[in-house]
Amino acid sequence: MKLSNKKAVFFDLDHTLWDFEKNSALAFEYILNKNSVPVDLAKFIELHVPINAGYWKLFRDGHITQQQLRYGRLKDVFNALEVTVTDELIFKLSEEYIATLPTNNHLYEGAIEVLDYLKPKYSLHIITNGFHTVQEGKIKNANLGHYFDTITNSDLAGCKKPHRDIFEYALRVSGAEREQSVMIGDCIEADVQGALNCGIDAIYFNEHGLEAEASVIQVGHLLELKNLL
Repeated sequence: MKLSNKKAVFFDLDHTLWDFEKNSALAFEYILNKNSVPVDLAKFIELHVPINAGYWKLFRDGHITQQQLRYGRLKDVFNALEVTVTDELIFKLSEEYIATLPTNNHLYEGAIEVLDYLKPKYSLHIITNGFHTVQEGKIKNANLGHYFDTITNSDLAGCKKPHRDIFEYALRVSGAEREQSVMIGDCIEADVQGALNCGIDAIYFNEHGLEAEASVIQVGHLLELKNLL
């Protein structure tokens, strides 16, 4: 099934093109070893994944600040590990993590191939909830910038997905028509429902095969996008 009449494709970045968990694990391995933090790396990362996701939802919904996000997710992981660390160290690790994270550039399998396939056919854009400087570093270091005509982040738009205004902002700066656009992302709430609420068709990148409504268009691998676009 091909989605007809589409001219603009909007991608989420983290967990969709940019392999956040792999790059995050590498960043933590570096900073924890550098600071001689006495934790089991595998257990730390295992705990961080769901804790970080929970904090991002709170941040996305406007319940916590950026600083609370960056501090709280680390504090909760150390608490779960029953490892006592000072606030000073947590703030230091947080800053080093943010600085180190964009230096890793692993992408999802098929990301470059599908972007090469789509680029001649569509205008390509990014809509991300990530912070401006961090996301810029990821895109630059992963050599993705030349694929995208516009990059919308929550700092620029002044709001976060799934808020309608970030999609409206992305449409405005891209010059794309909503009926001719499609959003691709891994979060059913922020990416898919957010886009649909704005009148933009959406494709759910469901790499983990999570249960979703039958009406939701989805792919389990990025290369499957070739069947839709």
